[in-house]
Amino acid sequence: MDFMFFANSVFLGIGLAMDAFSVSLANGLDENKMRAPRMCAIAGVYAFFQFFMPMAGWICVHTIVECFSKFQFFIPWIAFFLLLYIGGKMIFESVSKKKSEEENPAPRLSFCVLLVQGIATSIDALSVGFTIAEYDLFAAICASFIIAAVTFFICMEGLEIGKTVGTKLSGKAGILGGVILIFIGTEIFVSGVFFR
Repeated sequence: MDFMFFANSVFLGIGLAMDAFSVSLANGLDENKMRAPRMCAIAGVYAFFQFFMPMAGWICVHTIVECFSKFQFFIPWIAFFLLLYIGGKMIFESVSKKKSEEENPAPRLSFCVLLVQGIATSIDALSVGFTIAEYDLFAAICASFIIAAVTFFICMEGLEIGKTVGTKLSGKAGILGGVILIFIGTEIFVSGVFFR
């Protein structure tokens, strides 16, 4: 493990964190009064999945490669449908709000939805297990930890930006957040199915 190992892990983390950043942005838009501990918890969930998925991929490469390669076809489909559902639900709830409800605070992001977002934005990181297959276990854990740390900080920034913009957009933030999630799901699907 040298400088190039750390640099590659950081750049890998930046690349993998872009979907989580966009979802964090959408969550910040939807909940513009979010406090720091909640932001840390949300970013922590995304970081956990960005740590877990590459490690799961690494384990698959070292144990059940054949089964994993067959499953890889479904990764973009799973991410697409999860984000399409969450984004569509967010848009529907924003559009169907009554005038009286607009005075009440926006509903908070539930833990179940957060877990689904975490999985959907990190499921493509399973493939990273192939790129780090030559690492030993300790190096794979270190690389996954660096990816998780980068994801955490990028998601914190996404939440902060989303909160700032969400305050200015007020009632339209939920619609924009939903559109962002659907766009991310579509991008994952198109790049995963058509540009392999």
